[in-house]
Parts: sequence; structure tokens; C-alpha cells
Amino acid sequence: MSDAIENVLATCHCGAVSIRLPKAPTEITHCNCSLCRRYGVLWAYYAIADVVIETKSPTGTYAWGGKNVDFHRCSGCGCVTHWYPRKAGRENLGINARLLEPKLLAAADIRYKDSAGTGLFN
Repeated sequence: MSDAIENVLATCHCGAVSIRLPKAPTEITHCNCSLCRRYGVLWAYYAIADVVIETKSPTGTYAWGGKNVDFHRCSGCGCVTHWYPRKAGRENLGINARLLEPKLLAAADIRYKDSAGTGLFN
């Protein structure tokens, strides 16, 4: 039997963006690419079909480099909330795990990805 917390809510600082997840992440990714390290995010990956994102106002977006994904941020408080793929057929998205309660982050394993160098996980 799993100890995962079901139906987890992640929110930006002002509460205008809320993201409902099917369960707490068991693993999160720390990416050191030039964008993620500046954003200060940790990523949790989920199937798009399993996530519900609700916004009180449109999010702002930014696409970097190859423009494969749009990084979303709250238009009110500015928190980076998630990234969403641009290419049809991709099934996963990334959620900024720092929007979760700290106890959920503490329970997850952190994988370090060297996206600034080798592209490999350490």
C-alpha cells in the first residue's frame, strides 16, 4: 500500500493559479540549465491528462531555445507554475514542485540533471 498523498494541490503565492495533482511526487528533478537555475524551480512530471490547472487570470508564458515548451507564470505574483509542451502528442508536463507544501518536497527524492553540461542525471 502506498503512503502517497492523493489529490495534492499546488498554488502560486497569491493563489490565482492552482494545480491539482493526482498524488504527491515521489521524485523531483533539479535541473541546472541556464533557465531553471535562474527560476529556482524543482520539477515534478505528470501526465497532462492527470493534472487540472485553474487560473483566475491568464498566465504569462516564455519559450526558450528550441521553443519546445512554454514556461507559465502567474500574472499576479510572478511565480513560475509549470511548463507545457508545444508539440502535439507529448503526454507529460512539468509542475514547479516548489509550489507544493514543504513536507511533500522533503518526502521526495531529488534527481540532479546536468542540463548545463552533459545532459545526464548525476
